[in-house]
Amino acid sequence: MSFVESIRTCLSKFVDFKGRARRSEYWWFALAVAVVMSVVYAVAVAPGLTEYMTSMTAAAETGVVPAAPASYSLGMSIYGLVSLALFLPSLAAIVRRLHDTGRSGFWYFFVLVPIVGPIMLIVWAATAGTAGDNQFGPDPKAEVAAAV
Repeated sequence: MSFVESIRTCLSKFVDFKGRARRSEYWWFALAVAVVMSVVYAVAVAPGLTEYMTSMTAAAETGVVPAAPASYSLGMSIYGLVSLALFLPSLAAIVRRLHDTGRSGFWYFFVLVPIVGPIMLIVWAATAGTAGDNQFGPDPKAEVAAAV
């Protein structure tokens, strides 16, 4: 699956927690989300953060704590809205990826276990899916091979 195809698929199935997702679909979408969030941070949040840190340095000398600059507040609001918009598609993609490895989507909550949880989730997302059909649906790799 190509980069654009995976983004299109994940965004069109943004609340579809059924079925399975190939490794390429999940990882291309995860890369796209990381790039989008990095760009939004660099463009919207970082300039305001720089201004905020400068004002906090001046506040250390005067003892008066200033309010956060409007640019920082606006940047954080934009960042929050973008992350909120990408939350459900990302959650649906990882749940479908877990389904491909034969695990229930509830295994996503394993990410709450410090250190071990996120590492295990990455390992499971990188593991090849079960060959053939499983309890969550047909093999997405077999569907692509049959179409070609």
